[in-house]
Amino acid sequence: MSASSRKFAVRLSAMGDVALITGVLDYWRQSRGWRFGVITRKSLAPLFTHHPAVDEVVGLTDAELHFPASLGVFRRLASVNAGCDLIDLHDSLRTRMLAGLWKGRVLRYPKLGLARRLFLLSGRRLCEACLLEHNVPQRYAMAVESPPPASDRLIPHIYLDDEELVQAGLLIEKAGFNVHCMGGQPRAPLLALHPYATHQQKAWPAEYWLRLSAELDRRKINWFILGRESNAAARLTLAAGNAGRDYTNKTDLRMTCALLACADLLISSDSGPMHLATAVGTPVLGLFGPTTRHWGFFPSGAGDQVLEADCPGRPFSLHGKSSGSRGENCMRMISPDAVLKKALQMLAHA
Repeated sequence: MSASSRKFAVRLSAMGDVALITGVLDYWRQSRGWRFGVITRKSLAPLFTHHPAVDEVVGLTDAELHFPASLGVFRRLASVNAGCDLIDLHDSLRTRMLAGLWKGRVLRYPKLGLARRLFLLSGRRLCEACLLEHNVPQRYAMAVESPPPASDRLIPHIYLDDEELVQAGLLIEKAGFNVHCMGGQPRAPLLALHPYATHQQKAWPAEYWLRLSAELDRRKINWFILGRESNAAARLTLAAGNAGRDYTNKTDLRMTCALLACADLLISSDSGPMHLATAVGTPVLGLFGPTTRHWGFFPSGAGDQVLEADCPGRPFSLHGKSSGSRGENCMRMISPDAVLKKALQMLAHA
């Protein structure tokens, strides 16, 4: 492999942002013959397991990313990989420090931070066309080429092996569901529910999830819960009496992806698992309240769909937080009946 075909890409967080670079790296592998080392958080490194464009993953711990330890870590990375291009797909203070030490060319994607802020401050009057022109994977690709390729060429992809799918199938079958994660005979529909959100303002109300799950049970549509939730008080009681189908905090990142691959549909708010489902080929029904398409994070799979709240002033903030009751009230405008109707339509189409 020539030195020019070897690149390093850096994206440190969050989970959804990191998942979205997987399709971009694969596109560059296919279109340019490039191969990559990836610098990311250690907790997110498993997203690149088996990825055909990735030869090396440098997973950094929180301690290694904390200054001044990060300075030494970045100096070593720059020295060992001297001459390689660095593609900065994060553009934070940390990655700017890494770029300043890097002994090679640095390419950086257009983060559109100023455009997003002007859009918010102007009440949506400024920069709207600029923000709607490309989604986040396309913006990543613009670190190398402009205009970027079509969004359907950059869909994220997480590569699971047969053993991971078998183990996920066995896990779901313990809950009494007939599941074929690798194909097989027809079975009842199976839905994955992700009822959590990094910021509470982006979460669909708990009572709505309860109403939806009760209606799914009435229609004999199987479902399970997945995700991470550190606040015990925020854990829902969806699986009360059915603990076997609540996988909250019980699976690692790879098994979470494998469980998603077994489902026929994921219902989720704007979140990282939403992009994980797209990356394993499972259709997504995304529920968006305080955030909008302008930020570039709508799910991008061919079968993915979005329900949006019709409330004025969206988006309320850069990341869906700090919007107070406005965000939560906005999510309440997406009714369980509307979600059920759309989910049934998507299942029928699939």
